[in-house]
Amino acid sequence: MSKVTEVVAELVSPIVTAAGLELVDVEYVKEGREWFLRVYIDKDAGVDIEECGLVSEKLSEKLDELDPIPHNYFLEVSSPGAERPLKKEKDFQKSIGKNVLLKTYEAIDGEKSFEGTLIEFRNEIVKIEIKIKTRKKILEIPYDKVASARLAVTF
Repeated sequence: MSKVTEVVAELVSPIVTAAGLELVDVEYVKEGREWFLRVYIDKDAGVDIEECGLVSEKLSEKLDELDPIPHNYFLEVSSPGAERPLKKEKDFQKSIGKNVLLKTYEAIDGEKSFEGTLIEFRNEIVKIEIKIKTRKKILEIPYDKVASARLAVTF
């Protein structure tokens, strides 16, 4: 279904940019019997419901016009939330110093899931400081080994 997400990203990007917002992600997923098209938008100060409504309305018009999805679906436009996904290099750069959760495609030091402080992202290497019992360790993870990454909320 990546073709749908690519088409929607192309349609929504100018709408989001014109509104002074950032396109974080587009998902197209089936949950139970229903299909959901989810568009995540953001800006430095966070997005409000009016901005989500504006993007939803304009995107809905474009989708109705071009009809790229052959069946019924629910369109949701929202903030990525506190556990924002890190997809692009700039997402990693903006998140340096923050707590993140990374999952890798293959085990590194016997693990595939790491939570810690994002120290650096440079030359396609993600540096994360993790805590192992009472000591800290810095891991260098090649970006192409990262399956998913997101901000991690800690309490």
